Amino acid sequence: MAERSILHVDQNCFFASVEMKSHPQWRDIPMAVGGDSEKRHGIILAKNRHAQAYGVKTAEAIWQAKQKCPDLLVVPAHFEQYVYYSERTRDLFLQYTDLVEPFGLDECWLDVTASSIGTGREIADEIRERVKSELGLSCSVGVSFNKSFAKLGSDYKKPDATTEITRENFQSVVWPLPVADLLFVGRATEAVLAKMNIRTIGDLAKLQPDFAVSVLGKNGYALWRSANGLEDDPVRPASYERPLKSVGNSTTTPRDMCTRKDVHEVVSTLSAQVASRLRKHHFCAGTVTIWVRDVHLQSYEKQRALPSETNDEQAIAKLAMELFDESYDWHAPIRSFGVRTTNLSDEQDFHQMTIFENIEKTQKDDKVNRALDGIRSRFGYDVVMRGTQLQGKGDLCEEGREDHPHGGFKEDL
Repeated sequence: MAERSILHVDQNCFFASVEMKSHPQWRDIPMAVGGDSEKRHGIILAKNRHAQAYGVKTAEAIWQAKQKCPDLLVVPAHFEQYVYYSERTRDLFLQYTDLVEPFGLDECWLDVTASSIGTGREIADEIRERVKSELGLSCSVGVSFNKSFAKLGSDYKKPDATTEITRENFQSVVWPLPVADLLFVGRATEAVLAKMNIRTIGDLAKLQPDFAVSVLGKNGYALWRSANGLEDDPVRPASYERPLKSVGNSTTTPRDMCTRKDVHEVVSTLSAQVASRLRKHHFCAGTVTIWVRDVHLQSYEKQRALPSETNDEQAIAKLAMELFDESYDWHAPIRSFGVRTTNLSDEQDFHQMTIFENIEKTQKDDKVNRALDGIRSRFGYDVVMRGTQLQGKGDLCEEGREDHPHGGFKEDL
């Protein structure tokens, strides 16, 4: 059986590169693409090499970036342009294989195993040159025998480079790298490992797998396998539909939330949106998680199982507020809030009812909810709302942003 040949293509500074393509004069100055500070999404989304040299980082607040680089040019995002170039690059990749798996707008895996066009490295170099000549952009490509090492390869050398990681060289190339470079090692996982002086991918690889599980839970074994080059996930084309694991919405409000009443209005709106999406996909949820970010950009999460599985917005909102009341001490006003549901099951399955649950009321509430769904699907979400949502409409309750449907909240946002 042929050795797998997996490519990971990462478009270098993608958003910034698209902007510089339209404005070549920005290529020689520090510039970044930022969220709309007027609408309170004021973070750095992407930066060019000159800004990076000043220490500007993706996801930091614009004001922090400008402290590092006072002359930093921050331009607004044009997502329609990013989508356009993302689609053009994927069209190019599909000329080499139909196994192309997107990972965000600017990254893709390609499976070119046993390709008649050439070796993985040859195809990687050809793709880099074509992206440059045909689209005016640059990319880095990792070539390896699995997806996680291919991604490490694309990050290893930038910009505009190809890095090949093989079974023969991965211990010398990969193992000295910081453990945070490994796919799906977030800041929380990195912090847990650091407490045990596990700082490199090699340190993680040398653990006993049972110990990795005891420290990191069910993800520990997957990360241990990945560190040892044993990850073998297939490259799934864009048409592949992963099972839905969570449904959530989050929002950054136009002004800070300073009172419990403010939070309740936002939670009511987010819970209604989440519940509507659950019903659309015929799911009930077993667990609610809240995510809170204060004005200092510190984030907090808390979760709990629901008394019984549900897709009712009032039940979701009630538990979300209980979690908030128990966990937040109002040390600072709140900038962003999220509500996520997990442990999803088909709504047609039998659900254990609590002794306090009234089946007639539950059925009546379900009919009301589905009537609301029907009206909103025809005329828009805002055409009919509950009283708690109307109280703050136009002030706090903007429509929330859907979380990534396969992953939920990002770790340590």
